[in-house]
Amino acid sequence: MRSNRIRTTALAATALLAALSLTACGADNGGTSDNGKSGASAQSANGAAEQSPSPTAAPEKDGTDADADSKTGGTSDGTSNGSEAGKTGDSGNGSTGSTDRAGSSSKGKSDACTGGNTKTGVSKVTRPINHLLLTVTNTGSTSCNAYYAPKLRFDDAQAVFPILEDSKPQAVVTLNPGESAYASIGLTGEPGAGPAPREATHLQVNFAGRSPEGSTGTPAELNLPADTVWDDNGFVTYWQTEMSDALTY
Repeated sequence: MRSNRIRTTALAATALLAALSLTACGADNGGTSDNGKSGASAQSANGAAEQSPSPTAAPEKDGTDADADSKTGGTSDGTSNGSEAGKTGDSGNGSTGSTDRAGSSSKGKSDACTGGNTKTGVSKVTRPINHLLLTVTNTGSTSCNAYYAPKLRFDDAQAVFPILEDSKPQAVVTLNPGESAYASIGLTGEPGAGPAPREATHLQVNFAGRSPEGSTGTPAELNLPADTVWDDNGFVTYWQTEMSDALTY
């Protein structure tokens, strides 16, 4: 009898311990305690934790910003560089383009060579005989064109000295600043073919414009070498780029 009581007491104690154990397990899980309020709070807390920046979120954001900055910077640099290149090109193509247009202006927009933008000289030569050499040098800051042939008047002659058409060059002679062109003057023709030769002390050199008719600008007034004799059968050549070409006639 006493043994049954002891056994009954032991079973009751075991049942009590099992109940206490089940209660403790339910508290640890917390899934349904307080009618689920604790569970909702936990989920809310977990959601807040997910929304809060984590240590790994910052590098991801920084990385994204860095990429954006890099692309913007690359685009910005490219645009800036492109813009600078465009300016350089314009300058170049404005400055080199402006410089090129200035050079072109110097060479392309050539005015006629005249007594106002050149220095003209005349000298006697030994070969061919009875010849003078006329030299015109561009003293201006831009190029000029030595059109056609010089139009000469000895002293107070009324007519322009004859021009030798066979000496016409293939292109207009253009002189950059400091460059020279040449024309030779055959003072006399065949003996006895016209009026007697006469002396001259002064030579007026007129310059042609784009049209061969008439003259343009200021003429050059030159003193002739001593004992210069000329007649109406002489000639003057077209302007030439080389002295040797002028003296072949």
